Amino acid sequence: MIALAVARENASPLVRAPRADDGPSVWRLIDSTPSLDRNSLYCNLLQCSHFAQTCAIAELNGEVVGWLSGYVPPGRDDTLFVWQVCVGRKARGQGVAKALIGEVLGRDASRGIRYLECTITEDNAASWALFGSVARAMGAQIQRSELFSRDTHFDGTHDSEMGVTIGPFERGQIAGLKA
Repeated sequence: MIALAVARENASPLVRAPRADDGPSVWRLIDSTPSLDRNSLYCNLLQCSHFAQTCAIAELNGEVVGWLSGYVPPGRDDTLFVWQVCVGRKARGQGVAKALIGEVLGRDASRGIRYLECTITEDNAASWALFGSVARAMGAQIQRSELFSRDTHFDGTHDSEMGVTIGPFERGQIAGLKA
């Protein structure tokens, strides 16, 4: 019985597409991560249903421990915009965030994706490390420029967001993103 408990404790999270009934678990995971902007539960329900093809869940023993929300911007079928990545305490340090990105990019629905985009504030070291690691793993270029200004777009209430673009890349380059 002890060996079974150890095996479960060291298990890798299962990464999969979300379902609508995952919405509350996603909402709670994000809520438990103070550094993330909180969305409404309804927003997370829509992400888990309407945008399931561009979002991913990581589960460990039936518990949601990771989340990636993304979408393909209108008129830009070659781009996946990553809105939010969240990994709970139980799964940190295991490459879950990178695996979530790899899961979405590896789907048939993502065959035409050649660019990965997101926004990151200057002081978000964890996100810079993640997306730098993603670019290196794919052997792709990373570019950055201010996209949303603190003063112009956030009325002084939020730090400026840097627009980050990784790519172009080919489908074969995403193999390094698997956990």
